[in-house]
Amino acid sequence: MSGIMFGCIVPHPPLLVPDVGRGQEHAVKSTADAMQKLAEQLGQSHPEVLAIISPHGAGYSSAMGVFTGQSSTGSMRSWGSRAPESNFNNDHELAATIVEQCEADKIPVQPIGDNGYDLDHGVMVPMRFLSRESQGLPLVPLTFSWLPLKTHFSFGQAIRNAATRANRDLAIIASGDLSHRLSPNAPAGYDTMGKVFDDKLVSAISRLDEDEILNLDPSLIERAGECGLRSIVILLGALHGLAVKPQVLSYEGPFGVGYMVASFIVERHHPLVDLARETVESYVLKGKVPNPIHMSPEMKEKAGVFVCLKKDGELRGCIGTFEPTRDNVAYEVIANAVSSATRDPRFLPVSDSELPELEYTVDVLTKPEPVESLEDLDPRRFGVIVESGRRRGLLLPDLEGVDTIEEQIAICRQKAGIPTDVPVKLYRFEVKRYK
Repeated sequence: MSGIMFGCIVPHPPLLVPDVGRGQEHAVKSTADAMQKLAEQLGQSHPEVLAIISPHGAGYSSAMGVFTGQSSTGSMRSWGSRAPESNFNNDHELAATIVEQCEADKIPVQPIGDNGYDLDHGVMVPMRFLSRESQGLPLVPLTFSWLPLKTHFSFGQAIRNAATRANRDLAIIASGDLSHRLSPNAPAGYDTMGKVFDDKLVSAISRLDEDEILNLDPSLIERAGECGLRSIVILLGALHGLAVKPQVLSYEGPFGVGYMVASFIVERHHPLVDLARETVESYVLKGKVPNPIHMSPEMKEKAGVFVCLKKDGELRGCIGTFEPTRDNVAYEVIANAVSSATRDPRFLPVSDSELPELEYTVDVLTKPEPVESLEDLDPRRFGVIVESGRRRGLLLPDLEGVDTIEEQIAICRQKAGIPTDVPVKLYRFEVKRYK
């Protein structure tokens, strides 16, 4: 599976680093402990590359920023740290693909360097905690703009599509603090709306409520004096449509600045479902299908397969074969996934903008067997095939709104164009459904 593997929100107070804080880091112990846990979760997700969005990097007011050079360097020396400089290789191919995807999606984007790049504390503070679980991984620095939040959300979607196109397992780090106005001694002054903003954002993140975040009152955002909202919105765009488990690991604001640590673990599906998703995304974006080198036991069998796509809970495409037509289930899934996305006559072909919103199911069918009586059928357990001459109609089992055998047969007749007074042969089959 290529695409987004993991996401997280991290704060970046320099005093979180012990040789900068010199004792003050104890005031943000909850944040430090959460960062340690976050590092473990990152390691367990096994990404191939990291992308980090910082509010304090080189950027543009009206374009997203992507570092397209070979390597970046950074340190905390300007903050008093004596630690040596850190060096990170860039994933040049992924960075270039992100730029290409943005251009295709008409999202304003500019390189923030094509040679070296100096990493700011928005990168270096979190990487002091995360690098132990990501040593040697490429790092793609990104920056945001002052364009609308929805444009930043679209930028996140473009990053995800680029990761799929480049065949990368990507983890995204959204660096940013929340309100800088939580108390009278806060660095940006005090505003009672700072705490209101933080409470709303932390709650929405814990529920993964994209709409609430995208529709935050602009005046509330302004009064909060935040720096991380746009980083977070980019991350949400990248995660949109995925099965994600959000977790707020900590929140505190001891210096008048809100620090939140949150993780987003992308739930893995069955390998057949991952293969269907990977196939559709690869075909729609690149016109190619994947080569299933590492196959699970189910993939090596021969069987009929249906691949169904849904969007917003509604069917978006469903094509299948009731008997095997390929060498194995893996190739059956690939062929039917492409057909479901592009050749279902009931729908227009899937567009690249729809990819993050699609949900997939894969049904693997048993060999159809003839039945002599309606008593041998059960709409919850068995699918049905009706046959008259060369005409065949098929219906999968356990479908919403289909509760009786008679309804199953009537729908099958309709799909095959077989009149109700024409005798038919009946077959039943079972399916193993993967989600």
